[in-house]
Amino acid sequence: SRVIHIRNIPTDSSDVEIAALGVPFGKVTNILRLNAKNQCFLELEDENKTRKMMNYYKYVAPNLRGHPVYMQYSNHTQLVTDSSRSKIAAISSSSPPLNPLDSEVSLKSNELMTVGSASPEAGRVLHISIDNLVYPVTLDILNQIFSKFGVVEKIITFTKNNLYQALIQFTDAVDAQNAKLSLDGQSIYYGCCTLKIDYSKLLSINVKYNNDKSRDFTKNVTTRINPTAGATSIAIPVATILSPLTAIATTSPLQSTSDLLTAPIQQQLSEGNLGYDNSSYVGSVIHVTNLNEAKVTPRALFILFGVYGDVYRVKILFNKKDTALIQMAEPHQAQTAIAHLHGIQLYGKKMFVSSSKYAQVQLPKEPDPSGLTQDYSQSALHRFKKVGSRNFQNIYPPSATLHLSNIPPSVTEEDIKELFEGDGCTIARFRFFPSNNRMALLQMNSVGEATHSLIERHNYQIGSTYLRVSFSKTSL
Repeated sequence: SRVIHIRNIPTDSSDVEIAALGVPFGKVTNILRLNAKNQCFLELEDENKTRKMMNYYKYVAPNLRGHPVYMQYSNHTQLVTDSSRSKIAAISSSSPPLNPLDSEVSLKSNELMTVGSASPEAGRVLHISIDNLVYPVTLDILNQIFSKFGVVEKIITFTKNNLYQALIQFTDAVDAQNAKLSLDGQSIYYGCCTLKIDYSKLLSINVKYNNDKSRDFTKNVTTRINPTAGATSIAIPVATILSPLTAIATTSPLQSTSDLLTAPIQQQLSEGNLGYDNSSYVGSVIHVTNLNEAKVTPRALFILFGVYGDVYRVKILFNKKDTALIQMAEPHQAQTAIAHLHGIQLYGKKMFVSSSKYAQVQLPKEPDPSGLTQDYSQSALHRFKKVGSRNFQNIYPPSATLHLSNIPPSVTEEDIKELFEGDGCTIARFRFFPSNNRMALLQMNSVGEATHSLIERHNYQIGSTYLRVSFSKTSL
């Protein structure tokens, strides 16, 4: 079928954002939304394009505005506009029309993602800013990502106001527009290196030197990436720390995905043996080894891994208590946790985190007196269960600085310091937010101490409120 059925659509998402899920695979020709059911139908120009799209999203969980969505082939072969009713009817040559077609269905045809003409304000030069730059993003990585949408002629990278930025010039303004619509707000790696894309006022860019900071691909055709290369298949990510954006940029199996891994990530892969081939299963269960079995508990793992996704189940192996299985709500949340927590110190030991071969963590048939297996699927402490939550935009790697929120107005700096020093940790710096004393930054002597404090003090009750603790983007 040319039509894909998508569920769990955020109510505040736009048609353009929905269409962006399909643009990397081909022209999106129509969209049908069922707003009351948070569902939609997305139609591509032919079945080969939908096949590529569905094959890709088998391995990389799609999301809109940080919220997971679910896809399947529709029974309807195409979407047809009935202009007399000003609505869209989904019809099939082999099945009856979709029912019901009432006021819950809406679509503005002029908002559809149609490839072929650029909007009036669109130029062929894009201005890119990269937020939360945890891993290095090279010119070559940007070239691989943006070349998926058309021929990239020139790239200039620079740092301004402590923000890594780039100017990217396409041959065609339409290609630049499609790249902006598809990539704006996406992350190159899970939870970090987020792209913010605007149209540049420049009509063209001038590249003086071809080096690692700037490049004119029109003067060196051997380095230009063919946007149609590998168009018959999209590679499965070679490592779980890659985001969907990085995998979309891949144009050949294994080699080009590996090239996208920067030095810190390659080191993590070699230490934790996180490499995968095309037959790898990427699911929601995480495998954790080298735990401090004298100190680690299911609750500690639930709180720590819950910073990066909603933890449903935790199982510490009875006969190997330095090993645990953790089931997350979604595969992309498992990948985010792996990317951020592999190799960190937990209770004095370096923790190794990788994807598990298991599809889920089994609960014991009988009550477990050891308490090593816990079900947290109904926990009120899940950070990401609310659609559109700000927590999706505030995922950062473990650091020595903690972000505290939900602090009662009556609590002082001395109260906070006394609470956290009671865990045996040393506080280096503390600061309330100038405009809001219900939030604060607290810097420990080490990442290990901060991790320990987060586990101990997140959801700690102070009076009638519960303290919220997460890793901070900035340090003091």
